[in-house]
Amino acid sequence: MRGEHGCVRLPDARPASLRPVRAPEFLRSTQASYDTIAEAYAAEHPDSLAGRPLERALLTAFVELVRAPGVPGRPPVADLGSGPGYVTARLHEAGLPVFGVDASPRMVALARRAHPELRFHVGCMTALDLPDETLGGVVALYSIIHVPDDHLPAAFAEFRRVLLPGAPVLLGFQSGDEDGHRRLTERYGREIALDYYWRTPDTVAAHLAEAGLELHARVLREPGPGEKLPRAFLLARRPGPVPREV
Repeated sequence: MRGEHGCVRLPDARPASLRPVRAPEFLRSTQASYDTIAEAYAAEHPDSLAGRPLERALLTAFVELVRAPGVPGRPPVADLGSGPGYVTARLHEAGLPVFGVDASPRMVALARRAHPELRFHVGCMTALDLPDETLGGVVALYSIIHVPDDHLPAAFAEFRRVLLPGAPVLLGFQSGDEDGHRRLTERYGREIALDYYWRTPDTVAAHLAEAGLELHARVLREPGPGEKLPRAFLLARRPGPVPREV
């Protein structure tokens, strides 16, 4: 069953055969929180990759993997948790056919305003209403941090389902020596209820393996200015034709 959990259907998705059910609490609270702070967040983060050369280099590696011989044609790429749209825009500038998906309708509206040439849709990564084997790649930078442990397997299972064989996935998330959780109740002077989860690379890699996604590379960097936790990045792919190395 696809298109559950209150997720809005994406263009060209197959017709829903069952009535959508109520969205889970984590999705409702994440959506409401980002709707509340969307303008302030977008103003503070117009392009967070501008001062992060490592993240930009990993995006470049991702682009090369999407273009590898094992992923035929020019299938679209999804930026899941696209926020203000700066990652989506960089992938577009790199020549990829890309669209963004975010749980927050207000954030999607801001992304569309900032990047009118690109497509952004309201949706959630735990139930993507897309046909099987549709995407040439998935990027989720700092978005799985809002997905609870009991919903993360569903998200990665969806990644595998919608990816073409051989297609890559790039994850970025806060990390540490052990897994942890925090609820943020205020930001930018506004009341919110936003859960953050940080996980070790081994924890996330294990979830990827359980979903049938093969780990290609892992990178860990120390906290930068204004950051309290290390950042971890995993490059994985759906099994299939082996892409060339980058």
